[in-house]
Amino acid sequence: MYIIAGLGNPEKRYNGTRHNVGFDVIDKLSGYYGISVDQKKSRAYIGKGIIEGEKVILVKPQTYMNLSGESIRGLVDYFKIDPARELIIIYDDVSLPVGQLRIRKKGSAGGHNGIKSIISHLNSEVFPRLKVGVGEKPPKYDLADYVLGHFSKNEKVLMEEGYENAREAITYILRDEIDRGMNIYNTKIRKEEE
Repeated sequence: MYIIAGLGNPEKRYNGTRHNVGFDVIDKLSGYYGISVDQKKSRAYIGKGIIEGEKVILVKPQTYMNLSGESIRGLVDYFKIDPARELIIIYDDVSLPVGQLRIRKKGSAGGHNGIKSIISHLNSEVFPRLKVGVGEKPPKYDLADYVLGHFSKNEKVLMEEGYENAREAITYILRDEIDRGMNIYNTKIRKEEE
């Protein structure tokens, strides 16, 4: 069984913001695979279903970004999963171009407070994650204001493509083909940067 958790903030005013792309990917998975994310458990909305023949629990923590680890830890313990193999975290990344993806097997928080909280509560940096690019903060912008801001019309188009790619990227992780997924999605970034 896999827990696939998208990070975000719970209030309506945060819908569609850069910081809530994790929730948006969960919504994409939910719609595509017909999994309702409407049960409450461990301070999160969850939904159980099947993706790629694997039992999954889609998760949208309701703790606010900075406390995401509290909810994730509770779910990991309750469902008795191995975070190093069966936990996938989806979140925004300001170091990637809008809509670009990067898959990682492990790593530091890289300044992301939601990931910092999860690492702290799991006492480990080893869990698969999918970063979704939201674009670099413009100079002189406050980072908090930037990530809590909304996408432009053009950026929304790129994000829709990113969400669809994220849905596909998740299937590689579920099929235990994370390296192949990394080759496909992580190289796209390098090609466009050249």
